[in-house]
Amino acid sequence: MSDTPTVILVDDDPAMRRSVTLALELAGYRVQSFASGEKMLASLDPAQPGCLVLDLRMPGMNGPEVQETLNARGCTLPVIFISAFGDIPGTVRALKAGAVDFLEKPFSAEALITRIEEAFAIDRCQHDERTWRERMRKRWDDLTPREAEVMRFVTEGLSNKHIGAQLNISPRTVEKYRARVMEKMRADSVAELCQMASSLGDPESGPNSQ
Repeated sequence: MSDTPTVILVDDDPAMRRSVTLALELAGYRVQSFASGEKMLASLDPAQPGCLVLDLRMPGMNGPEVQETLNARGCTLPVIFISAFGDIPGTVRALKAGAVDFLEKPFSAEALITRIEEAFAIDRCQHDERTWRERMRKRWDDLTPREAEVMRFVTEGLSNKHIGAQLNISPRTVEKYRARVMEKMRADSVAELCQMASSLGDPESGPNSQ
């Protein structure tokens, strides 16, 4: 996988693939092109940063079907749809499924590049969010079961006294656990700890070390 954002172009029209690829490469973009959704899906690295420029109507899998397959695989690459047909229902369906935008052929290179930059920005944000969530999960996994319990109660707004009553320990002991939680999660405030807890949601399996 390359760390360079890539424009993945899928269009069954060879002339369109050549012209769009040339225009984007001249503008400095890295481009991979495919004649069908099936070929693209067979070689796609879901961790590759970038975006998809996807034809709406193609033989075999059409654009929305490719998009649905990507969504089912958990691939979050932003999608820009292109089409020579004013397929309003298909366009609406694609946009509802998370497409960035729709461009009707013929379109200018400038219009496509504008959408690509928007898609790249979305992809960067999604990548940063995933990285942050993974980091929070690793910190959560480092908590002991008791520390995890204290963190849950702290982020629910309970005082040390009430947490101690829930866990049958003294408020002073709660304070020690609380300090360890803040240190391990690297939180500077309870508000930040709450944000971290929100990003974790409800982990299926909590820490299991004593």
